[in-house]
Amino acid sequence: MVDQNLIEQAALALRKAAASLTPIDPIRNIVGTDTDVDLGYAIQDLNTEIDIAAGRRVCGRKIGVTAQAVMDMIGVDQPDFGTLFADMEYGDGVPIEPGRLLQPRAEAEVALVLDKDLDMGRHTFNDIIAATAYALPSIEIVDSRIANWDITIVDTVADNASCGLYVLGGRPIGLDRFDLRTVPMTMSINGVEATTGIGAACLHHPLNAARWLADTLSARGIPLRAGDVLMTGSLGAMKPIGPGDTVEADFGPLGTVTTYLEQP
Repeated sequence: MVDQNLIEQAALALRKAAASLTPIDPIRNIVGTDTDVDLGYAIQDLNTEIDIAAGRRVCGRKIGVTAQAVMDMIGVDQPDFGTLFADMEYGDGVPIEPGRLLQPRAEAEVALVLDKDLDMGRHTFNDIIAATAYALPSIEIVDSRIANWDITIVDTVADNASCGLYVLGGRPIGLDRFDLRTVPMTMSINGVEATTGIGAACLHHPLNAARWLADTLSARGIPLRAGDVLMTGSLGAMKPIGPGDTVEADFGPLGTVTTYLEQP
């Protein structure tokens, strides 16, 4: 069993990296393992508790590692999750000010907003549909406090699933108004197509990802609540971005969403 002091040391290193905007060496070097997912969540949980105590408001969760290629890269067979805070959220077209990000990469994904709790332990596909108020087009700006994105599953889980910021479109669409599995996605950076995908790229259906999250969080005693935002996972490859870049994601019938990284 890893010493609690190592968990606290790793959590502190991540907080310092975020505060100073200075990437650090991998967390696995501190805790001595690159495969212990539970250890990664122990580090994440500690920092989440500290953030909540400091006044940050939890407003949802994100699902990461939903693409098979990413699972293969970091050696896992399931997704991971992180916590979304209110101060991470940006509206469609609202510029992102300098000093918020270290090594940003953009992903286009479907966001779901709940109007019912998901606290039933094991959930059905229909439970997720019934609990969803609407979907929104979204862009997640993933980020890593680990230098050069040199991550394993322990590193990314400890680092709040590599959360950075997220951007939500402003036109809610009910699930009965489009096919979430086949919804198309094209993400452009500065007007140039960067990646494409469809809903099925996310665990065969974004609702599968949401169900995995609901089950996983219920088992950990932290169920999803009405009003939560769920970032369900990327529909295409993540792409590096930097100051001055404009990112737009077009999801066809679900609509579009745009963000812009301001210059220092």
